[in-house]
Amino acid sequence: MTTQTSERDAAHLTTSTVEQLREQTRALCARFPDEYWRELDLKREYPQEFVDTLTKARLLSALIPTEYGGLGVGLTEASVIMEEINKSGGHSAACHAQLYTMKAVLNHGSEWQKQQYLPGIADGSLRLQAFSITEDAAGSDTSSIQTRAVKDGEDWVITGHKSWTSRIDESDLLLVLTRTTDKDDAARTGGLTLFLVDLRQVRAEQSEALEVTKVRTMFNYATNQIHYHGLRVPNSAVVGEVGNGFRYVIDGWNAERILLASEAIGDGYWFTDRAVAYANSREVFGRTIGANQGVQFPITDAYMKVRAADMMRYEAARLFDAGQPCGAEANMAKHLASEASWEAANVCLNTHGGYGFVDEYDVERKFRETRMYQVAPVNNNLIKAFVATKVLGLPRSY
Repeated sequence: MTTQTSERDAAHLTTSTVEQLREQTRALCARFPDEYWRELDLKREYPQEFVDTLTKARLLSALIPTEYGGLGVGLTEASVIMEEINKSGGHSAACHAQLYTMKAVLNHGSEWQKQQYLPGIADGSLRLQAFSITEDAAGSDTSSIQTRAVKDGEDWVITGHKSWTSRIDESDLLLVLTRTTDKDDAARTGGLTLFLVDLRQVRAEQSEALEVTKVRTMFNYATNQIHYHGLRVPNSAVVGEVGNGFRYVIDGWNAERILLASEAIGDGYWFTDRAVAYANSREVFGRTIGANQGVQFPITDAYMKVRAADMMRYEAARLFDAGQPCGAEANMAKHLASEASWEAANVCLNTHGGYGFVDEYDVERKFRETRMYQVAPVNNNLIKAFVATKVLGLPRSY
């Protein structure tokens, strides 16, 4: 078989799998209509039934190899799952972390960790949704975190504070990044260690060591502040090598950016679809408002930008799946998608006029949800700085 034939077969297989997963996700999401998400948003409740449904279908184990019970597909396929959730009117933030947190464990976890946890994550008996990295003082400067892990016999003792640790109450496992040696300006990213913590044991044996404070946000996002009061974890909880945790986290960042880009793209398609539907049905002055170029052109502009961002998403995912460098593409995909979804959100709201602010139309809910992508998981200004220095060769600004 020639190389060209092999590549064509692989491309055909990927396309087939993508479409199969797209249809499967779309069908499952159809069970959870706008009313479901609207009610949860009002109460700020976690969509447990929805997450359980996706888990049972193994969609949240997409990146876990088949030998551990997962689907064993690539990031391209996984990104389509996230896209379809948001395109259906849902909110993938409830479950996206289980996909991108996998990379640190898959790439750098011990064989014991993989055997111990991955099959349970794949079949849904274990949940890994919580990632504890960000701190108030450090912000986006992850190398400056202060949460500390100190060796004590065969254990490590973790003390410190984290913000934006989401879904910890909905998780059985937690990834937490700590400092294990003092910061060295000559090696800014050294001295950080990643731990995989079994929250079941923590809750049963030392619940006082983990203080969780819920944070209410402008949209339904199960996030928290965490205080670690001398949390004791075994040495087997260390992911990879002590002191190399920052590198392991970076491994997941490109996947995270690509997955969140796909979520923003899903939002963008949702907004343009809703805008078109409303413009075709709303009649004023004896004609549908969609007949007016003043309504048509903004929707069209937004749609074309979403499509362009979609192409960058696929390019970034292709490089990621091929094991090639994709930092620039992943960041650009996230930036372009978040900007496109936000433009589509504004266009959709403008098209609906006053009704865009009424909750039963769901525009205002999705409007609030999609705004996050310009800020998290990385601010778009930091992406511009990254591209300026790493791609264009301009002087470092931070």
